[in-house]
Amino acid sequence: MNAERKYQIIVGPHVSEKSAGLAELPNKQIVLKVLPSATKNEIKEAVEFLFKVKVQAVRVLNIKPQKKMFARTLGMRKAWKKAYVSLSQGDDINFSNAE
Repeated sequence: MNAERKYQIIVGPHVSEKSAGLAELPNKQIVLKVLPSATKNEIKEAVEFLFKVKVQAVRVLNIKPQKKMFARTLGMRKAWKKAYVSLSQGDDINFSNAE
């Protein structure tokens, strides 16, 4: 996989109460929004390349589109993919000063 693809795979961090709680646990899991076409191996390589950490495991979850009312018309939110990335002991990602 080329370096350009590694930069495109991770869309951004997913911030929620659950993801904040997972980051505080001893096994250090982070939650990321990723491209819908990304595989587990690509996500692992991208996280290790971009953040210089060691990844133990990656779990992937496809979020289905949700129905939503926009004014008086029924619409759909976009489908997206979420990745739970388990980091090795001693590794941590600080998104405020990431490259």
